[in-house]
Amino acid sequence: MIMSIAITAFSSPQSGKDKNKDVKDDFKYLTEQFADSKILRYQVPGFEELSLKQKELVYYLSQAALCGRDITYDQNYKSNLLIRTTLEAIYRDYTGDRNSGDYKNFVVYLKRVWFCNGIHHHYSTDKFLPEFSQEYFATLVKNTRSESLPLAKGQGKEQFLAEVSPLLFDPAVAPKRVSLDPKNDLVLSSASNFYDGVNQKEAEAFYAGMKKKARKNKQDTLVSFGLNSKLVKENGKIVEKTYKVGGLYTRCIEQIVMWLEKASAVTETPEQNEAVNKLVAYYRSGDLATWDEYNIAWVKDQHSLVDFINGFIEVYGDPMAMKGSWESIVNFKDVEATKRTEILSRNAQYFEDISPVSPEFKKKKVKGVTAKVITVAQLGGESDPTTPIGINLPNANWIRKEYGSKSVTMDNITNAYDQAAKGNGFLDEFAFSKEEIDRAGEYGHLAGNLTTDLHECLGHGSGQLKKGVGPDSLKNYHSTIEEARADLFALYFIKDPVLEKFGLVPNDEVAKAEYDSYIRNGLMTQLVRIHPGKTIEESHMRDRALIAHWVYEKGLDDKTIEMITRDGKTYFKINDYRALREKFGELLKIVQRITSEGDYNAAKELVEAYAVQVDPALHKEVLERYKKLNIAPYTGFINPEYTLVRNGETVTDVKITYPDDFAAQMLSYSKKFSFLPVR
Repeated sequence: MIMSIAITAFSSPQSGKDKNKDVKDDFKYLTEQFADSKILRYQVPGFEELSLKQKELVYYLSQAALCGRDITYDQNYKSNLLIRTTLEAIYRDYTGDRNSGDYKNFVVYLKRVWFCNGIHHHYSTDKFLPEFSQEYFATLVKNTRSESLPLAKGQGKEQFLAEVSPLLFDPAVAPKRVSLDPKNDLVLSSASNFYDGVNQKEAEAFYAGMKKKARKNKQDTLVSFGLNSKLVKENGKIVEKTYKVGGLYTRCIEQIVMWLEKASAVTETPEQNEAVNKLVAYYRSGDLATWDEYNIAWVKDQHSLVDFINGFIEVYGDPMAMKGSWESIVNFKDVEATKRTEILSRNAQYFEDISPVSPEFKKKKVKGVTAKVITVAQLGGESDPTTPIGINLPNANWIRKEYGSKSVTMDNITNAYDQAAKGNGFLDEFAFSKEEIDRAGEYGHLAGNLTTDLHECLGHGSGQLKKGVGPDSLKNYHSTIEEARADLFALYFIKDPVLEKFGLVPNDEVAKAEYDSYIRNGLMTQLVRIHPGKTIEESHMRDRALIAHWVYEKGLDDKTIEMITRDGKTYFKINDYRALREKFGELLKIVQRITSEGDYNAAKELVEAYAVQVDPALHKEVLERYKKLNIAPYTGFINPEYTLVRNGETVTDVKITYPDDFAAQMLSYSKKFSFLPVR
């Protein structure tokens, strides 16, 4: 994978015009908060202005997006569907006291499972444990109808409890969904459900052999080997089980295909029609060459207002960074806001040429870089309920080089973060000065969106690999290094004077606002997402820590960034923004070389030195300060819901509504879109 999805570093109050004019001003963004999570709603401004055909297309694609939900749960952990079904049965049919503290803790646990698409934290990937006892769980099960529970044939409740209880309560059972610790076998120490009976060396050897065989037979060696399959050992032989119609996950994929075929009938352009039909063909065959053909067709579709992603795409969930997790996002273009990203797209070659990386690692000719600002209409799979704020696809480096890529910034999602965060006290607590706070209020929203534009549109699309270097060369460090590469590109160029010349920023204060936020977050505030005693595991957090700690260390002598203690509290103050930009450029040059040469040892050294460890004293302080604010560090979303309006068999309209009950939506999804067997 040469690209990854940017995820919000931390939601903080930002300014910006509220473009969501389709919904009343009193629209409630924040609906509830539990454990370390909060639930927001997002608006879909402009939906009512779409044509009937475009609304229908959004509807069919949104249904396809929801049909893969079970796949995400199963990919995350093999027992997730059994656990979710059990918990939902109790939630619906338990006959005991629903007002006790234990029952309320049970409800929180169930919501966390929904929030994370399983029993592992969506960010840290650690298994989270219930805050009620195993004995109480037995009471819940015994007071729930047997007919509602997913009992195996001939299984009684006692046997069922013996099977399920360790999955929830034993910390030694599946403790980590994705382990990136190089001291361990990455496959065996990870609970993600991409491998069965296979260890890391066997997996590496299997795919090395597959690539060697392809080269020998002069077959396509550019396909993303292993992207859409589970690797299993059967009768001592290692085989792939492909995700396709008639293969693994067929019940979900058949439904996805059905809705995509309906979407095909209302596509906007011939290019979009070709892309949808190629995707259907891929799902039917499981052929990765067809997946590449779909991605090429998808990139070529430049004129459709409605767009989508759908497939096994990102590889964060695989410790080997090979196998794609299923996800879908349906969206349409924000024409006015896209003028900003079109300027960046048109000038991609300029940024590539003056990038501080070594000339041998630059693209001589940047092709097909397109970027737009989008309005999200539906989240699905791995992107639901937690979502990225930007995307750059496709991931295949050769497609990006030959045909280009699409980059998007999700404006209505960042707006929801912005609106929900107003007045939460975060900046007052952690920003060093009133100047920083005022700058964030004035320019923070623009700075955040523009950084995402640069990250996705130019950062991921920049540079080139040396011949023979593959996307899996950096293994467990790939995602961190790739995100750092894109972040550094964005950080370096957001302070380029040409942005003011292009009319993208009013002044240099925008870059300063982004630098303030990034350093504050990378050195300090993102630690609120780490439990005491833990190290940094998630790739985006590692990326930010790596960059912030590296530039801080390199600037100690001249105090580019200064750590200041005031009234017993720690702050980080940037003294020289120009010098900081130069250091971002120095690190970008290093990271691009590592990427281009596939230098695993250098990647390991850099990440382990700057991105993993946590200062326990600072961590404790940050947690104590943050706790007083009563803010949940993680955000998930409730999707809008769409309904077809018919006159007989004729569709006359598509209505949109904004539900505000997270549990009700999750239960509804389980009722309507549960296609995989629980066992």
